[in-house]
Amino acid sequence: MTETQRDKPWLFRTYAGHSTAEKSNALYRQNLARGQTGLSVAFDLPTQTGYDSDHVLSRGEVGKVGVPVSHIGDMRALFNEIPLEVMNTSMTINATAAWLLALYISVAEEQGADVTRLQGTVQNDIIKEYLSRGTYVFPPAPSLKLIADVAEYCYQAVPKWNPMNVCSYHLQEAGATPEQELAYALATACAVLDQVRGQVPEEDFPEVVSRISFFVNAGIRFVTEMCKMRAFVDLWDEITRDRYGVENPKQRRFRYGVQVNSLGLTEQQPENNVYRILIEMLAVVLSKKARARAVQLPAWNEALGLPRPWDQQWSLRMQQIMAYETDLLEYGDLFDGNPAIDAKVEALKDGAREELARIDEMGGAVAAIDYMKSQLVAANTARLGRIEAGTTVVVGVNKYPDGEPSPLTSGEGGILVVDPAVEADQIGRLNAWREDRDEAAAQAAIEALKEAARSGGNIMPPSIAAAKAGVTTGEWGGAMREVFGEYRAPTGVGKAASAPASNLAEVRAAVDAASSKLGRRIKFLVGKPGLDGHSNGAEQIAVRARDSGMEVLYEGIRLTPAQIVNAAVEESVHVIGLSILSGSHLPLVEEVLTRMRDAGLEDVPLVVGGIIPESDAETLRGEGVARVYTPKDFELNRIMLDIVALVDGEGRAAA
Repeated sequence: MTETQRDKPWLFRTYAGHSTAEKSNALYRQNLARGQTGLSVAFDLPTQTGYDSDHVLSRGEVGKVGVPVSHIGDMRALFNEIPLEVMNTSMTINATAAWLLALYISVAEEQGADVTRLQGTVQNDIIKEYLSRGTYVFPPAPSLKLIADVAEYCYQAVPKWNPMNVCSYHLQEAGATPEQELAYALATACAVLDQVRGQVPEEDFPEVVSRISFFVNAGIRFVTEMCKMRAFVDLWDEITRDRYGVENPKQRRFRYGVQVNSLGLTEQQPENNVYRILIEMLAVVLSKKARARAVQLPAWNEALGLPRPWDQQWSLRMQQIMAYETDLLEYGDLFDGNPAIDAKVEALKDGAREELARIDEMGGAVAAIDYMKSQLVAANTARLGRIEAGTTVVVGVNKYPDGEPSPLTSGEGGILVVDPAVEADQIGRLNAWREDRDEAAAQAAIEALKEAARSGGNIMPPSIAAAKAGVTTGEWGGAMREVFGEYRAPTGVGKAASAPASNLAEVRAAVDAASSKLGRRIKFLVGKPGLDGHSNGAEQIAVRARDSGMEVLYEGIRLTPAQIVNAAVEESVHVIGLSILSGSHLPLVEEVLTRMRDAGLEDVPLVVGGIIPESDAETLRGEGVARVYTPKDFELNRIMLDIVALVDGEGRAAA
């Protein structure tokens, strides 16, 4: 009896990185030893937004959501004893992608690697940062130029590297429908290819197209999500053939990696998330025609905080059992010819084509940023409204909420907590690095960077030279900011369509009554301090407060505590709400409270929302925070009534 031929499994990844380069390196080597076949690097927010660890905006953010990489020494430590020539590395990095790739290439060269054999990807998708994730830095035009620079450099010097990972993952996290996720991701890819086309010889363009990859999301409606992946395959083939004239079918192949949905993971009954993650993985592995090239799964407890190594191992084992214990990889596509699947795929393609045509009429993805952002906020508002109304069932949240306490979350050590001393240690080592380097060489490299940016030259060669000269991430970011300027993306709140809520009349009546007592509308300041760009929650709070009749101030992401408190004083607000999902809530809220007291705002209630463990919530309430909300608090109308009570119950006058 002959053995059945099995397909090669996808790459197994876990998205990881925290605290320091040394600790993250130990985690990577441990995961690789346990059967992980590719690396997926999470960088901290200062690294993602081009700041050094000692910048004022970096306070509280160092090492929290990823690893800090301030210079080539950190990158060297991050990949110590990991041979980059044979590794497949995904780096989730966007605005500073050219810089982190330059550091990676420089370390690979130090290891003696053949750079032409390096495999992996930088995400390098700035448009979705404007729409959802929020780690953008520069305006659209220079941002697209930086993306194209990486693509132009890679196809010549690092030909196996994917220079861009069009990322629809965060679009779904921001509430995108499947049709929107398809359309907005493909529109982004077109914007990048239109830019790259002008920077490479025409005969080389199909090869550049073939290196564009995608990073997508897979939600709980796994049949729809699987059909979405098949639609992606068809639409990408169609676009690359008809719009860009790519004749070779292999160069038109849709290549993607995936992380399944984190948006639907619940704080309530978190053990249920294991089933959700498994079901969501099915969407991207069952159909051979649309099977992912790489899969990374969130951990069951991500709605509670940072997962521990054991939690990541559990998710890795889920992939390995699917690939090695089942017979999935012994068969061809299980869905070809299925009329229900074919009909759903065609419907998704039609919806995506309509939206793509609308974006093209506006002038493409960059011109349509404001439109797409407002559509995402509106879609997320509708999604949350369905959960509140119970028409979308979330088991353990709005249906069957009563259950046994989870033994998985009892006791200490249920989540990973980054030591607060990490930040001071990283800053100390950063200062020592600056003191020990050849300062003249570093400054000369920075000037060369600026000149390349000003002249329109490819940024990669001078970035690699700067990496080798010991230039820091903040210095690279500062040089680019000096030439390109900075950008503030639209919030999408002002144009978001209101979603009816079943009891909004009750909330509006309460707002009206309290406003009458005050003599003017309740004024609510929604702020996002620090570098956390996950703005979905803040946007939904702002939209619901506006729809409830409050006057809302929301200026978007990346504000300092000083800016937030100054705005509260200048605008005479009645209540301040902070949204922080990066784990930096303790130091940032402490600073806001201190500044509020110094400004005479002791009587203005402060509410805070985020992924906040109960022990931290107790600390915040003890310091004077009026309310703490976490992902379990999904009833926005209840939050609105709380805010009214905080203002009305005290009979407060304006600040």
